[in-house]
Amino acid sequence: MQINPLITDSATLASFCQRLSTSSYITVDTEFMRENTYYSELCLIQIANDKEAAAIDPMAEGIDLTPMLNLLTDNHDVLKIFHAAGQDIEIFVNMTGKTPQPIFDTQIAAMALGQGEQIGYSNLVDIWLNIQIDKGARFTDWSRRPLDKRQIDYAIADVTHLSKLFPMMLEKLQETGRGRWLNDEMEKLSNANQYINDPDLMWKKVKVRSRAPDVLGRVKALAAWREREAQRKNIPRGRVIKDDALADIAVHPPKKQSDLGRVRGLSASWNSNDIGARLMHAIEESKALTKEDMPEKKRSGGNGRDASLVADLLKLLLKIRSREINVASRLITKADELEQLASGEREGLNLLKGWRFEQFGKDALDLVEGRVAFAVVNGKLKITTTDNDETSIEAPEIGSENEVVAND
Repeated sequence: MQINPLITDSATLASFCQRLSTSSYITVDTEFMRENTYYSELCLIQIANDKEAAAIDPMAEGIDLTPMLNLLTDNHDVLKIFHAAGQDIEIFVNMTGKTPQPIFDTQIAAMALGQGEQIGYSNLVDIWLNIQIDKGARFTDWSRRPLDKRQIDYAIADVTHLSKLFPMMLEKLQETGRGRWLNDEMEKLSNANQYINDPDLMWKKVKVRSRAPDVLGRVKALAAWREREAQRKNIPRGRVIKDDALADIAVHPPKKQSDLGRVRGLSASWNSNDIGARLMHAIEESKALTKEDMPEKKRSGGNGRDASLVADLLKLLLKIRSREINVASRLITKADELEQLASGEREGLNLLKGWRFEQFGKDALDLVEGRVAFAVVNGKLKITTTDNDETSIEAPEIGSENEVVAND
């Protein structure tokens, strides 16, 4: 594979992107800094196909990134390959308002192939290519210039390895018939809305014990105010005010700005500065949540204790089934869906749709509706159905002939 020199000018970038525009796929990675900012500071972009690779310096003076952005977001004939794509995609959404299209994420593909819940890139390369990645440049300050050859080589290796790894993973997915299992996950990755932080929704991420409508209304107002402050100043939201201080103010709102100095986590200067005044304005303008806006309580499905026990059995069944078919359980479903199923919900659950229903959802329904039982026989776990059919499941050595019945 040809490794091009670091691209620092518009003409070279345009030519490189033109060559890649006819590829069936390209691999993409970024290096960025975010410790001290709200938005990621893009420091390097690495792109490759099966023939050539290059790193692009977005910080180079006068460079026009338009050809690269168009290749990523507007050329739908080229598949874009990422590993753990979320933060990379967020950068491009902030730059263009669009996600790269279409997308394939090798971390998600690895889940479908039974290689862990969130396998790291270096482990994936080791497993598939038998290459141990030199991690010496992991802690590089990518914003500093100039970058040396070792740093650039380290960065480009991420996409050159990925360009070799992807066809191998694709072939395995086709052999196992699991390619369609990834469709929903790739569609989620392609949804630009999930990368845009709506200030009016950020209150849902703040933990507060109270369910009083006026308290939650203040949490909503303060979280939105904080998010806009962080965005405007381009600083992490925790640098504006931390969650625990925000929740404390929502529960015990100060009557006047001079009281802010007594709030744990705020400095005395908030008594009189502009940011303290804006915080007080947010409190004063807050409104109690309406009944429609109140967060729903978790449904207990009647007897809460019994529903919790059924949820535990569902988690056991998920663990067994995911081992049996060799797929990461997280790709099948998550704990909150199991709890919803255990409490009697059926509508809108992904585990009751498509391949998830075929591989797990049907068995999960049989369990909650009393058509199966678990039994341990000679250290192996068996699922016993009411018609006396038995499906033997390989399991860790658990003990001998203890039975856990899931029937009603």
